[in-house]
Amino acid sequence: MAENAGYQGQLERLRANLGKAIFGKPECLDLLLTALFAGGSVLMEDIPGVGKTTLAKALARSVKAEFSRIQFTPDLLPADILGSSVYSPADGSFTFRRGPVFGNVVLADEINRASPRTQSALLEAMSELQATIEGTRYPLPSPFLVVATQNPIEFHGTYPLPEAQLDRFLVLLRLGYPSPDVEVSILYSQIEGHPLERLEPVLACEEVSKIQQAVRRIHVDEDVSRYMVEIVGRTREDDRLKLGVSPRGSLMLFRASQAAAFLADRDFVLPDDVQRLAPAVLAHRVMLTSKAKYSGVSKEAVIMDILEHAAVPK
Repeated sequence: MAENAGYQGQLERLRANLGKAIFGKPECLDLLLTALFAGGSVLMEDIPGVGKTTLAKALARSVKAEFSRIQFTPDLLPADILGSSVYSPADGSFTFRRGPVFGNVVLADEINRASPRTQSALLEAMSELQATIEGTRYPLPSPFLVVATQNPIEFHGTYPLPEAQLDRFLVLLRLGYPSPDVEVSILYSQIEGHPLERLEPVLACEEVSKIQQAVRRIHVDEDVSRYMVEIVGRTREDDRLKLGVSPRGSLMLFRASQAAAFLADRDFVLPDDVQRLAPAVLAHRVMLTSKAKYSGVSKEAVIMDILEHAAVPK
């Protein structure tokens, strides 16, 4: 029996629910759900006002998850994210107060506005689903998803995310501008209030955790795995790149492909899944050479070119 048997109805309702808040972006919604069910995190790089925060809130409402928002600013400290011990003068004791990272869906808004020290507070959480605070390890709730946003056109007062941080994000997602017809629909949808306020849960966190376990059991043929490794290997040899994809990137592509197959109502991964996800999963993990950067080549274009030359398994 397929691992996704019995879930497709719920997944369709989940897609429809998210579509009530984010109009005309089905591919982006599928990419977000791919990250959720693969157990990864999402970096949303886009201009202000296209729905990044709304998308994170809509997901949290749709799966009845605890939502927390962290507004990153230059004076934000790691303790503001992770939490700290609070002194009680009444009895002289210390009580640990959990920070906003202890949520199911954590929105790290404008993450590149905080210092690298503060940005790194999320590294352990995103990689190991735990937080070490004052020498004590605290497990994070399940499911756990970080949705980080940054503005790609504003650089004053920002700190670029280091490669070690970028490598922790499963996918890079861009919503972009809506089409004119979709934008008209957005205007009319908010006459009596924001659609987000009317969203009802269609899944519970426990069901999301079960789906994540089922995704891990999706079959990946060895030839498809070698195809992934070949794509990643080519990024390490390409003259346009001074930094290729790490083995963590291979694993992320593997997990994302499993989740994509699950969402497509299959219990096995196709090369098509790999090809469709590779730009979103791999592009933010590579670094262009100075020559490639100033010649106008994009990271996504390099990944697409690599896909064209990699041998596709039958």
